[in-house]
Amino acid sequence: MKNHRRKAFLILEDGTVFRGESFGAEGTVVGEICFNTSMTGYQEILTDPSYKGQIVCLTYPEIGNYGINPFDHQSKTVQVAGLVIRSLSPIASNWRSFCNLPDFLKKEGVVGIKKVDTRQLTLHIREAGVLRGVLTTEDMERKDAMGLAHRWDYSKIDFVAQVTTPTFYKWNEEELLNPIIERMGVENPLTEEKKCLIEQWKSNLSRLDPPLYRLAVLDFGVKFSTLRYLRRQGFDLYVFPAYTSSKAILDSDPDGIFLSNGPGDPALFEKLHSEIKPLLGKKPLFGICLGHQLLAIALGAKTFKLRFGHRGANHPVKNLIDSTIKITSQNHGYAVCANSLPEGLKISEINLNDGTIEGFIHESLPLFSVQYHPEAAPGPHDALGYFKLFFNQVQNDKRKQSNEW
Repeated sequence: MKNHRRKAFLILEDGTVFRGESFGAEGTVVGEICFNTSMTGYQEILTDPSYKGQIVCLTYPEIGNYGINPFDHQSKTVQVAGLVIRSLSPIASNWRSFCNLPDFLKKEGVVGIKKVDTRQLTLHIREAGVLRGVLTTEDMERKDAMGLAHRWDYSKIDFVAQVTTPTFYKWNEEELLNPIIERMGVENPLTEEKKCLIEQWKSNLSRLDPPLYRLAVLDFGVKFSTLRYLRRQGFDLYVFPAYTSSKAILDSDPDGIFLSNGPGDPALFEKLHSEIKPLLGKKPLFGICLGHQLLAIALGAKTFKLRFGHRGANHPVKNLIDSTIKITSQNHGYAVCANSLPEGLKISEINLNDGTIEGFIHESLPLFSVQYHPEAAPGPHDALGYFKLFFNQVQNDKRKQSNEW
């Protein structure tokens, strides 16, 4: 019997080599190595734009056991540079599954490596700090791979430009997900069970209440789940490319402004900083993840790179205002410097693992932000209340304007 096993290698910039077997597409990719400790949600991680330029190591040992479906996509395509896992499940069993993980990665052109000691890799990253690496299924000398990794600089690449929408659009979940459903159905004909699942999804969308307020979303790499929750909360979503001018945003007459998550070094995006500044105080404003960092810089704060980042679905966060604790879903490699906050900006939440800033509010301007992902996907729903809080802030602002008139 012919052996179809294909060798694959992960070579880090410090010369460390991890050997394994290839699954998915073949080829060579370079990226920043990071790890995520979530026990589920590999599809959401793969399609999260915040992972652009990164090779993701999943610490949970068994991956692929529930397959892939179109409803858990967080963007139109896979965003990670590569995937590293311990064990690939030979069976994908779930009533929502349309295809298995290896076939999905191969179709999307994403290189994966399995049978890697992910515990050893994770410990190595924790001790050495953030590392660049090369994931390859090709014959490559270690010194050549190290040279390729050293020449590649995550902090100097505009990943936001790569993941943001190229044109303005209004959020319509059915229009955006239908092409994904069709792609998955080409090689995997839809069963009656899958057709019923699609009809139920459409039925749920048709029962949504009409939106009440117009929200301008600056797309730095926004996740579909974030837009989904904002729409359910009562917003009509106008999604703008990241580099849209502040004038164009304000000319659209929004009732509120949302700054999304996204990839890259927040200090790199000077043009974004300058376009966010004119938005401050004009409308209620809510930022998450990269949006939180960009907002902080626009207000006068600074950011720094974490030793190995926060990526997982179990990060404890303490609210300094009411002393409550949330378990949150996180994906970021940078944080806001606490000693750089300008006057008027107040820390509202901190990470209980390392004390870094997880949220702030402004004492006089109608804005707040959080470092983590309140929509989770994957992860706990402890922080979903922030979408309601923001809706209430927009509603109160509209009422205040009406009373002034």
